[in-house]
Amino acid sequence: MSTYKLAIPSALPGGLEAGMGMHFGHCDIYTIVDIEDGAIKAVSTLPNVPHQQGGCLAPVQHLASHGVTTLLAGGMGMRPLMGFQQVGIAVYYAGNFPTVGQSVQAFIEGKLPPFSTEFTCGGGHH
Repeated sequence: MSTYKLAIPSALPGGLEAGMGMHFGHCDIYTIVDIEDGAIKAVSTLPNVPHQQGGCLAPVQHLASHGVTTLLAGGMGMRPLMGFQQVGIAVYYAGNFPTVGQSVQAFIEGKLPPFSTEFTCGGGHH
């Protein structure tokens, strides 16, 4: 098993107990979880960036610049999904889990499907 740096769109205040932020670009904060050999090593938070600067690709660059390797998301549009693929961040669908901790556990257990076009939304959902 290897090391992952997960980012999960979260409701405030973030962390494993926080609710999932269902649309990645409009979440308040990201919970960042470092996983090593199937175990959670560290949990921190990262504030989201304003959506206006760079539109839906601004959060993609923001997360990439912080070394994120994997994103667990409930919803996103096609453009950011393609953006994540371009910067080498793997995206998994975690929309069935109410909390960040539950989605992280499902990822560790290999239960999350890769995010594909069937999960994308048209955007503009607030």
